[in-house]
Amino acid sequence: MKIRPHFEQEEFRCPCCGANPPMDNTFLDALEMARIIADIPFVISSGYRCKNHNKAVGSASRNHIERKAADILCLNSHDRMRIIAGLVQAGFRRIGIYQKHIHCDVMDLQESAWLRI
Repeated sequence: MKIRPHFEQEEFRCPCCGANPPMDNTFLDALEMARIIADIPFVISSGYRCKNHNKAVGSASRNHIERKAADILCLNSHDRMRIIAGLVQAGFRRIGIYQKHIHCDVMDLQESAWLRI
């Protein structure tokens, strides 16, 4: 089911149990805007995570559990720069840059911005 012009609900399904609750609307709106700005496809490598899967991947954060986060697959520097630029321009303040993906979330906006490389 299409939930935004560039995203399907299926992309955000938990890989371990198949749970697929609706993602946070504020998050989806910002992600859609970032995708439009970047003008390249965003391949979601991790969206919603159940508590068991979140623990299994070693995360102590609740951002994926609360449906306010995603990891975007990224394997080259050209796409990485476009995705990051799109996320920043769309208002994301919490962005993590990893070898094979970029994390973004809209957790508590009172928290300070962070950038993890």
